[in-house]
Amino acid sequence: MLVLLFTSLLGAIASAKCFEPSIAHPPPEYDAYDPLLQNAFASITAALAVAVAAPEFDSTSFSVEVTSSKESLWSQHHTGRERNTSRPDIPQVNGDALYRIASITKTFTVLGILYQHAAGNLSLDDTVNTYLKELGEKSDGGIPWKDITLRSLASQLSGIPREFAQGDRLNGGFDPNLLGLPPVSREGLPTCDEYSPNYETPCTAADLVHEIQSKKPLFAPNQASTYSNLAYELLGLILERVTNQSYESYINDAIFAPLNMSTSTLSLPPDSAGVIPLEPQFWDVDEGVQNPTGGIYSSSSDLSKYLRYILTHFNAITHAINWIHPVSPSRGLHSFYGMPWEIFQTDGILKDSKRTVRFITKSGGLPGYASIVMTVPEYNFGISILVAGPQPTFLGIIREIVTGAIVRAAEQIAIRQLGHRYAGTYTTASNSSLNSTVTLEADHRGLVITTWISNSTDVYQSPITRQSAPEHFYAQLSPTLLYRDEKSQKGEEWRIMIVEERTHGVGRIWDDFCIEDYDLATYAGLPFNEIVFWDKHKDGSFGTLELTGFRVNLTRVEPKQPYEEEQEVMMEL
Repeated sequence: MLVLLFTSLLGAIASAKCFEPSIAHPPPEYDAYDPLLQNAFASITAALAVAVAAPEFDSTSFSVEVTSSKESLWSQHHTGRERNTSRPDIPQVNGDALYRIASITKTFTVLGILYQHAAGNLSLDDTVNTYLKELGEKSDGGIPWKDITLRSLASQLSGIPREFAQGDRLNGGFDPNLLGLPPVSREGLPTCDEYSPNYETPCTAADLVHEIQSKKPLFAPNQASTYSNLAYELLGLILERVTNQSYESYINDAIFAPLNMSTSTLSLPPDSAGVIPLEPQFWDVDEGVQNPTGGIYSSSSDLSKYLRYILTHFNAITHAINWIHPVSPSRGLHSFYGMPWEIFQTDGILKDSKRTVRFITKSGGLPGYASIVMTVPEYNFGISILVAGPQPTFLGIIREIVTGAIVRAAEQIAIRQLGHRYAGTYTTASNSSLNSTVTLEADHRGLVITTWISNSTDVYQSPITRQSAPEHFYAQLSPTLLYRDEKSQKGEEWRIMIVEERTHGVGRIWDDFCIEDYDLATYAGLPFNEIVFWDKHKDGSFGTLELTGFRVNLTRVEPKQPYEEEQEVMMEL
C-alpha cells in the first residue's frame, strides 16, 4: 500500500512536468520604507525622468502610483512642459489630479453587476432580454439576445459588435479615396456621438436600442472572445433597470462613496481639477449612454483606494465568481480576458526564476488620454498609470519600467519573509522515540524541503522515491491561504508539491503541459502532502510544523536567518 501511495504521488507528477508552480509564497507584507522598495522606487524615478525628457513628450503629463492592499507605497507625478493655454487646468499634477480613465470604467460597471447579483436583484446567468425586453429574442441582424447572458456580456464573450456610434471611418475627416472606398450617404446612420458635429450630441438609450437592432453578431455566444464596448453599455442600462437609479448615481452611491473615492465622478469636473492635454482631447465630451463603458474621471489616489478594495475582496464579492480569474483566452499564449479584466501572464519578469507572474489589468484610451490599472495578487500590490498628452505610447514605457522593478523587489521581500517566518529545521523532541526532521529553505524556488527524515527514513533517498520521482526534482511548499482553524486564523495549511527542475527534457512539445493537482494522495484518510504551521510568534515566525499524513508535529530549531545576518553586518559597517 505504501508503494502505491508514493507511486501515485510521485509517478503522476513525472508524466506532467509542471516545472514551477505559480504559487510559491503567501502575498508579502510591505513597509514603504523597506530599503528594497526604496531602491526600486529610486530606480523607477530616475528611469521615468530620463524617458519623459525626450522632446516628443514635452506636452505629456502623467501620474503613477503603487499601493499594497493596505496603503499607498509610492507615487510620482509629472506636469507637461508644454501646457494647454486655451484650457487652463490643474497648475501642478498631483495624486488628486483628474484624468479620463476611459475603459477602466468597465470594471466599475461589472462591480456594480456583481453587487446586484450578490443582492439577488439580478443573476449573471440570466439573459440580456430578461432585463431589456425591448431587445426581443433576436435582433433584426441576428444577434440572439435570448442566448446571451450578463456573464457573457461582462466577459467579452457575447459575440456582439464593438460599437454602435463610434469607430466609423466615415467620421473624423477621413479621406475614403486613400483606400479606394466609394462615396456613401449618411442617410440612416446615427446622429449622435461621433456622428454629430464635435461630438456635441451624446447618444441616449433609445439611440442604442434602435441602432443595435440592425447589428449582426461576430460570433455565437460564448464561442470566442472579442472586445465590445457595446456590451458594457447594455450592462449599464440593466443596472439602471434593477436599481431604479441612473447609472451615474448608482456608481457614486455604491462604489465611489463607500470607498471614499472623493474626486472620482461621471460628471464633467471643473477644468482646474483636471489634466487637460493639447488638442485633440476628450476632456469635456459627454459619453451619454456610453458612460458605462468609458465615462469616469478619476485620479491616481482614488484608483489606489479602488485597487486596495479589489486586492482584499476579489473572491468575496459574490459566490458566483472569483473576480480576477481568466474566463476566456485572447490571442497568443499569455493573454486572457476576465470580467472585464485583460490578464497577462509572463515567465520572463523574475531574474532567478521562470515562475509565471499574472497581471490583472484593465486599460483605457480616449483622445488625449491613456490609462491602465493592474493588480498582482500574488505580490499583494496594485499599480495605476494615468497619462495625458498626444503620445499614448508613453503609457507602455511607464508600464515596462514600473512593473519590472516592483515585481522583482516584491519577490525579494516575499522570499525574505519566507525565510524569517518558515525556514529552518523542525524536529522531534530529544526524548521522543521518533527520529523525524524536516529542513526548509527559502530561495528563488520558494519554500523548499532540503532535508526530510521521517521515523529514521530518508524520504528523498527511499527506493520508492528514487524509482517514482523525476530525475531532477525538489519538494516545494505551496500556500493554500487557508487555516485549519478559520475562525481564529490559526494553523496555516500548505501543500507539498513535487516540482521537476528545468534540466531535463526541456524543449519537447508537451513539456509545458501541466494539470495542477494539490490533493495528490492520502494515507489512512489524511492528506499525505499537507503541512500545517502552528504557534505563530509576535514577529510572524512559526514554531511548529505538522505533517498531517505522517501524524507528527515537529518543533522549529531557530536558525539565524540570512537576512538577519545581513542586518548585523550592516550595523557593524
